[in-house]
Amino acid sequence: MSTPDSPLPIAMFEETVTRLGERPLLFSFESPVSANRCAEIVDGVAGALHRLGVRPQDRVALLLQNDPQFVLASLAAWRLGAITVPINPMLRARELGHHLADSGATVLIVLDELLGEVAIPALPDTEIRCVLTTEALALCAERPSSPAPLPDRIGVPVDDLLLLARDARGAGPRARVGADEVAVLTYTSGTTGPPKGAMNTHGNIAFASQAYRELLAVGETDVILGIAPLYHVTGLTAHIGLGLAAAIPTVLAHRFDAAEVARLTEHHAASVTVAAITAYLALAAEPRVQRRALRSLTRAYSGGAPIPPAVVASLRKRLGVEVRPVYGLTETTGPTHICPLEESAPVHPETGALAVGRAVPGTAVRILGEQADSLGPGEVGEIAIAGPQVVPGYWHRPEETRAAFHDGLLRTGDVGVIDDAGWLYVVDRSKDMIVASGFKVWPREVEDVLYEHPAVREAAVVGVPDDYRGETVWGYVSLHRGAAADERELIDFCRRRLAAYKYPRSVHVLDELPKTATGKIIRGELRASGTQESEQRSEHR
Repeated sequence: MSTPDSPLPIAMFEETVTRLGERPLLFSFESPVSANRCAEIVDGVAGALHRLGVRPQDRVALLLQNDPQFVLASLAAWRLGAITVPINPMLRARELGHHLADSGATVLIVLDELLGEVAIPALPDTEIRCVLTTEALALCAERPSSPAPLPDRIGVPVDDLLLLARDARGAGPRARVGADEVAVLTYTSGTTGPPKGAMNTHGNIAFASQAYRELLAVGETDVILGIAPLYHVTGLTAHIGLGLAAAIPTVLAHRFDAAEVARLTEHHAASVTVAAITAYLALAAEPRVQRRALRSLTRAYSGGAPIPPAVVASLRKRLGVEVRPVYGLTETTGPTHICPLEESAPVHPETGALAVGRAVPGTAVRILGEQADSLGPGEVGEIAIAGPQVVPGYWHRPEETRAAFHDGLLRTGDVGVIDDAGWLYVVDRSKDMIVASGFKVWPREVEDVLYEHPAVREAAVVGVPDDYRGETVWGYVSLHRGAAADERELIDFCRRRLAAYKYPRSVHVLDELPKTATGKIIRGELRASGTQESEQRSEHR
């Protein structure tokens, strides 16, 4: 793992450039971008940002997709000691405006296609003083470039990122950056309030990246399949950080497309990735994806949400890929628990949860009771974590920071249990627990049963208000292509496998379940829809 003397991200990049030289560090689809070429661009972008007034601890916002420019702009900002603010490119102007204002970013680097409709309307009431644009495929030789026209009215100076980098005279000054200094503000999803920026430090990123390299046994012949969003903490450490730590290339393909991902996996013999389980499910659902295309993917990991055991088995059968779990949060800069390569994650005999892994070396984990007391092996409570990957807090949010930590440990809000062998099992999010007729129901347990039905592709379970039970269990599913199942069949399927208070009283079949850009199913949206429908039913009784 990373130690206090281990290289930080920008030093890892410089060492990687020395090792790789003219060999690829990044791929834009099929097009290689050599380490030396990356260094030239990073030098130019750093020089350009410095000329624009960017100084240590200034914030540089990135509204980009999975293209090489994301990686290179991040490295350039870090070289200057600046803080990057990666932002989900699916956000609209109002949401983007919150991130820009909250972070105090002064420079925005944006895809040209998002400039007029999203970026420009977000600029009022922010500190943005310059916008740099880039065309998504600017570094991809195989695909035609089609830069979007600039809008007539902008209000701030706008320049092309790569042209400005080319014209900049040398690199900007390299700042002296410490491990405890903030490198990235990674904004949380804001499910319990406005999104807030977790302060991922240079040391956090270095530790998490080295953890992936060592525990996934990544070597110099490996190739990373970069399908997690780079603006997400998984993309930050399992793609950007891991590529730098191991000095190996990362394959980027702008946006996730299952058939294209399979084609590129085969083309590059990509061997390692970490992605949301929904990405693997999309690969399994795409009829054009053949097992042979993924045969090189020997280390396929998934985090972000507990994985139903039935899904692991179905993916193994359909794709020939063994998907192993990893556990971490935005606030832990990636992995705190990883399933060892030589083992298969066990299933907890009481809760039916698939283990998410064993603790990464150097990571302290406790299970807390209702009074924040430490519980023993086999006892269920809130997961709390401390370690070199845990952030120091939230950007300009001292109250939220104090609430998130207890006795030096981050309180995750996840409910789990640790067995005698050190395996961690995540039961569910504490806020998602359903209380039906006084009984506790964990949505994940019901979802696991729904996933066992051969027609079900995805499942989510929520609690909705009920005059008699207080709350009642509702399910939402999408089905495999060509499969059929109705509400009555799915309810009966669960009733035969679950206690009477657990099985869903309603199961809705949808074409697609609502998801975040990182592939997490949005239970809150389903809960709101279910609550509204339940109230309407009550009014008509």
